[in-house]
Amino acid sequence: MVITSEEDVTANLVIEVLNERRVLVARVDPADVGPDLLFNAQMGGGETQWSGRLRTPSRDIALEQVRAVYYRRPSPWRFNELETQARDFAIAEARHGLSGLLANLPNCRYINHPANITKSDFKPAQLQVAARVGFTVPVTLISNDLDAIRKFVAEHEPVVYKSFRGAPPTPTGHVAAIWTQRIAQQDLDDSVSMTAHLFQQEVDKVADARVTVVGRHVFASRITTPDGALDWRMGDWDGLVYDPIDVPEAVKNALYAYLDHFGLVFGCFDFALEAVSDSGRTSEAWTFIECNPNGQWGWLPDSDAIANAFAEVLLKGWWP
Repeated sequence: MVITSEEDVTANLVIEVLNERRVLVARVDPADVGPDLLFNAQMGGGETQWSGRLRTPSRDIALEQVRAVYYRRPSPWRFNELETQARDFAIAEARHGLSGLLANLPNCRYINHPANITKSDFKPAQLQVAARVGFTVPVTLISNDLDAIRKFVAEHEPVVYKSFRGAPPTPTGHVAAIWTQRIAQQDLDDSVSMTAHLFQQEVDKVADARVTVVGRHVFASRITTPDGALDWRMGDWDGLVYDPIDVPEAVKNALYAYLDHFGLVFGCFDFALEAVSDSGRTSEAWTFIECNPNGQWGWLPDSDAIANAFAEVLLKGWWP
């Protein structure tokens, strides 16, 4: 079962590979609950696990026969026809009932389990675990205290600001982005007390690395921008330069330890690469930036290989 929205292009790459391997695949978006998504599940009376069926316009699925779930990005709950209180009630019931059921299918492998995605999606947890497993992390401050922030900027200039989650969609559905940006003393005032902020000492990087890990498969690209942008996501993606890069063994081992800590099978890691010299030899130091436990990878040059790795891990041990 692939749990995601209809327009999820990244999930399509995995579904295509599964179809090529003649795997029975059901695509389900829990937000379709209603006449287009009907389900029933029962246990008790001697039964210790859920059994039942889920029906969409194109699939009729025995829940107990689902052996693997690729959990991607389901749509937000809708219930737009309901008034606010009724809508909030319907969303809570669907989340705890339908989503709760789909997160507890018996004898099922998840990439990734939604509870583990949630647990690993908080930057404070990410940075702390990254440091504990051996990654270098930037000096970081999380605060809404103006005096503490000013002191941090003065001691660690240059300093960058990053949002924790990015800007929410507008009422019309338009999604804005908040890119990593440098912060100076004059940018700070009492308004910082309104909410939490994340500040980091800027890494003097020469490039970025995107590392995608699926099981024990590691795919890595060195990313450079024509203009040396602070945040490679903010420019023209067509101008980005991708080169294959070898991941040092120490970094690989830390990647595995990080995923294992959170119970993840898959993660998209971002690193800043900094040029360092030692005894006349120049190498690149890897600094951990973040790990997206449900990240995008369909745009990367090795996306076909990544899709095949997903299929392999999903099917291992139960599909011929």
